[in-house]
Amino acid sequence: MNRIDKKFIELKEKNKKAFIGFITAGDPTLAKTSDLVHALEEAGTDIIELGIPYSDPLADGPVIQMANQRAFKNADLSVSSIMDMVRAIRKSTEIPLLYLVYINTIIVYGKERFIKDCTEVGIDGLIIPDMPFEEREELMELISETDLALIPLVAPTSMDRIAKITEGCKGFVYCVSSLGVTGRSSEFHEDIKDYLKDVKSKTNLPIAVGFGISNKKDIDVLSDLVDGVIVGSAIVQIVSEGDGDVEIVKKFVRDLTN
Repeated sequence: MNRIDKKFIELKEKNKKAFIGFITAGDPTLAKTSDLVHALEEAGTDIIELGIPYSDPLADGPVIQMANQRAFKNADLSVSSIMDMVRAIRKSTEIPLLYLVYINTIIVYGKERFIKDCTEVGIDGLIIPDMPFEEREELMELISETDLALIPLVAPTSMDRIAKITEGCKGFVYCVSSLGVTGRSSEFHEDIKDYLKDVKSKTNLPIAVGFGISNKKDIDVLSDLVDGVIVGSAIVQIVSEGDGDVEIVKKFVRDLTN
């Protein structure tokens, strides 16, 4: 059982939902990213996603695309330097850590090397938004010998394939949607609620949802339907506005988790 599983069990026993926060590694610097990981944990984050910057992040919106561009301005940024950062972070925290990484980054680094290094530095799970199904089998084989969780992504357009998408996966199901919000931020489409209930009925894994969640009202509305909520762009925007000031980020996240 890895840290992700333990965290969801721990939260379920307390009747709480997971707050999953996302930041981009290297934005504004790797040193600041390390500080931000600790700040997010202190502010009540349960699981942290670290985005490995990619030059063409098609699955990300403009806020995270800009964060990738800022990160690439750092001369010391590489997959190896991000691994070193995580290794150092692991000396002082047991919070579950995930990479959000594009498949080409893994291929260039070397699949076996990437999985081996993730395990060695203390990464708990991988989210690969653009992974073709044919690449998945080989990665699953490499991952099956480790405690790493491959986090499946599902969308309303993939409902008929949920069983296939989640087969062999661990951790939680990442539910994405482009349906978004109508009117006030807390007025979610009924379609989204139906979609989340449908996903929940088709998997035994915890489900977490992330699509433009940016305030406490959004979280409160969705919490009854899911096991966790994912906040990404809203945190990355605060990191950008404050140039990585940990106190500003901590206050923003604490307001969401309390």
